[in-house]
Amino acid sequence: MTSIRRSDFDVTNSVQVSSPAAVLGAVEALYRPTWPGLSMEPLERAFEHFERLFAGKVPGYHGVDTVYHDRQHTLDITLALARLIVGYERQQEESSRLGGARAVVGLVTGLFHDVGYLRRTDEKNSRNGAEFTRTHVSRGARFLQQYLPVLGFRSWVPVASEIIHFTGYEVPFARIEETVSDPRDITVGHLLGTADMIAQMADRCYLEKCRDRLYAEFVLGGVALPFSQGNPRVKYASGLDLLRQTPEFVAEVRAKRLDGDFHAAYRYLEVLFGGGNPYMEAIERNIEYLRQVLRSESWQLLRRRPPIFAASNDPMATMRGLMLGHIKRVWSGN
Repeated sequence: MTSIRRSDFDVTNSVQVSSPAAVLGAVEALYRPTWPGLSMEPLERAFEHFERLFAGKVPGYHGVDTVYHDRQHTLDITLALARLIVGYERQQEESSRLGGARAVVGLVTGLFHDVGYLRRTDEKNSRNGAEFTRTHVSRGARFLQQYLPVLGFRSWVPVASEIIHFTGYEVPFARIEETVSDPRDITVGHLLGTADMIAQMADRCYLEKCRDRLYAEFVLGGVALPFSQGNPRVKYASGLDLLRQTPEFVAEVRAKRLDGDFHAAYRYLEVLFGGGNPYMEAIERNIEYLRQVLRSESWQLLRRRPPIFAASNDPMATMRGLMLGHIKRVWSGN
């Protein structure tokens, strides 16, 4: 194994998280010994559908065109979630174990947690999936309501369409926990929310992706320049400004979400990694490196140019054009 972590590999540098087949293989290697006899067929179907859907090969949908929330992002989160689920399961008494069906439904929910960024072909006024930043989780919940019955999981629709909201900001977590009665389902939601945060922040190119890609999505999604009382205000002035606020953001996520709402669920990984936690260690390295960059203002230290796994040939050029046009319209009042 190479000692240099590759840009489209997971935090352990062992699974190519741009490849649905590679991630499915890693998931099956975790799931089979944990739930002997569990059918992998629904997961295999889900991964095949995911690959076609994000590639723009499913009627009614455009392929993924968001440059931060691309195919690799989703697969990276899905792998982290599988590890969390299995790590949890292997440490529980029988009464609190999740069971195979819940583990599969949870993983399918993770696999499609960002499907709400995909534009439908009948949404004629949308130009890029990032425009759905504020509503993508609810859109994903509606997708699961239609898709889970196809896999034979109709009875799980009420649960999955609630716990997907642990990855977003649209629904207060307290309301989810009031709605979902089984504590094991809440646990899966916490594992899902944890995976969504730690996998992206542990990405080898997290800093460059925030500066170059997430900022562009935030512009189109109305996050960077939100309107207040009819006028735009600046939350993030640029990709560099977003990076300047990232250490505080990560600290807040750690305190409020990871350690708070999700009860330090990331620790369930430790049984799989000899007591260590490669995700949390990678996050700390990323933020320490960012602090060095911020202290020195040496932005050239952020020089990685990782590939984008989207459905179009040059999604970044398209995104930049849309972003600049949006900024111009915001400040011109049109």
